[in-house]
Amino acid sequence: MLRQVLNKAAEVYGLEPQAEVSVVLTNDAYIHGLNRRYRGKDTPTDVLSFAMQEQCDGEHEPEITTAPAELEILLGDIIISLDTAARQAEEFGHSLERELAYLTVHGMLHLLGYDHELPADQAEMRQEEEYVLTLLGITRDQ
Repeated sequence: MLRQVLNKAAEVYGLEPQAEVSVVLTNDAYIHGLNRRYRGKDTPTDVLSFAMQEQCDGEHEPEITTAPAELEILLGDIIISLDTAARQAEEFGHSLERELAYLTVHGMLHLLGYDHELPADQAEMRQEEEYVLTLLGITRDQ
């Protein structure tokens, strides 16, 4: 199911077939350590993304670099806490599968340069997440 989500996002955003994403499913303890080390936040979180292809000029959104067609494109890593995903699925009243699909597309969008720091950016990102999930038939009711 996670592959389907990643493949659909890749299709929607026009990624080359050789684009590669790593997904790590872990627990709260592990993601807590990563969150503390890389974001300075001493708490577990649901998903972290570490982009490998972004270029940022400090003022604008990062741009994804491209490579010649014969080379693989390493987009980055998506780390998901199964502990937090399970809690959130219960809290939001949908399945664990739906929550994992959501977190996967959320992480993928971060790798593609989307962010949710500002309300307008958050609204755009939520719209994109739901668009990809809807294409897969994954709704909030699941």
